[in-house]
Amino acid sequence: MTLNSLLLSLLLSHLVLAPAYAQDQKQEVATQVQSSASASATAETPAAIPPKPPTPPVLEKIDTVTGTGKEAQPGKTVQVHYTGWLRDTQAEQQHGKAFDSSVGRGPFNFNLGEGRVIKGWEQGVPGMKVGGKRTLVIPSHLAYGSRGAGKGVIPPDADLIFDIELLDVIDLPEVEKIDQKVGKGEACSPGKTVLVHYTGWLRDPKAKNQKGKEFDSSVKREPFQFTLNAGQVIRGWELGVAGMKVGGKRTLIIPAALAYGAREIGDGLIPANSDLIFEVRLLKVK
Repeated sequence: MTLNSLLLSLLLSHLVLAPAYAQDQKQEVATQVQSSASASATAETPAAIPPKPPTPPVLEKIDTVTGTGKEAQPGKTVQVHYTGWLRDTQAEQQHGKAFDSSVGRGPFNFNLGEGRVIKGWEQGVPGMKVGGKRTLVIPSHLAYGSRGAGKGVIPPDADLIFDIELLDVIDLPEVEKIDQKVGKGEACSPGKTVLVHYTGWLRDPKAKNQKGKEFDSSVKREPFQFTLNAGQVIRGWELGVAGMKVGGKRTLIIPAALAYGAREIGDGLIPANSDLIFEVRLLKVK
C-alpha cells in the first residue's frame, strides 16, 4: 500500500466515526503531506554556487628582437634602455601617453630578483639576452595597482606598456666583510628581524680607512630594525649582515651595484654609482 493510499484509508475511517473531527484531521494530514513534499523538494534543490572571481590579466611578453648575448637571470645586474607608456586600447599599438624613458638620459641598472622594480619587470625581463628588445604589456596589478605613481603621472589601476632593450648583464660583485668584533649571541639568518646601530660613509680610497664623507648614522637616534632578505634594505646589507651574531660589530665595504647603483639618493647626499662603507653593530635578533 502506498503512502497516499494509507492516508486515504485513515481519512475515510475518520469520516465514518466522527465527521467534524475527521474534517480537522483531513486538513492536518493534507498540511503535513504538503510540508513533507516542500521539504523534499527543497532538499533536492542544489545550493547556489557562488561565481568564481575573475582571473587577473596576465603579463604579455613580445620579443621584437631576439638577443644573442648573456641571458638576464635573477641575481644578475642588468643594464637596459626603456620607454614606458600608459596602455590605451584605442591608440596605435595600444601605446598611449609616454610617461618615462631612459633613452635621453642614460641606461638604467638594477639587480634582477630583488624587488627593486615592479613585478611586471621582475617577471618580464628574465630570459632576455643582450641585444634583445622586448615589449611588456603589464596589467595594473603587476605595476602600480590602485595607488598609481608620480603624483598622477601614472593613474590608479593603469595598465602599462614598456619597450625594453637589454644592453648588458653583469655578474654581481661581492661585499667585503671585516669583523671588528665577533658576537656570541644568536646568529642573524634570512627571515629573522634584526636590530642594529650603523654609520655609513661614502667610500674614498684616499681617505683614512677609505671612509669619506659620513652620510648617515643611527647611533644618536633609535636603533634600526629590518627583516633580513625581505627587500627592506640594500642588497649589500642583505649579504653583509647575514651570519653576524648578537654583540658583533662588522665593517661592510659595499660596491655601488649592491647599494644604490646609478640612482642618486637624498638630493646628491649619495651620488650615483657610489661605493659605500658601513659599520654595523648587531644588537638583537628575533
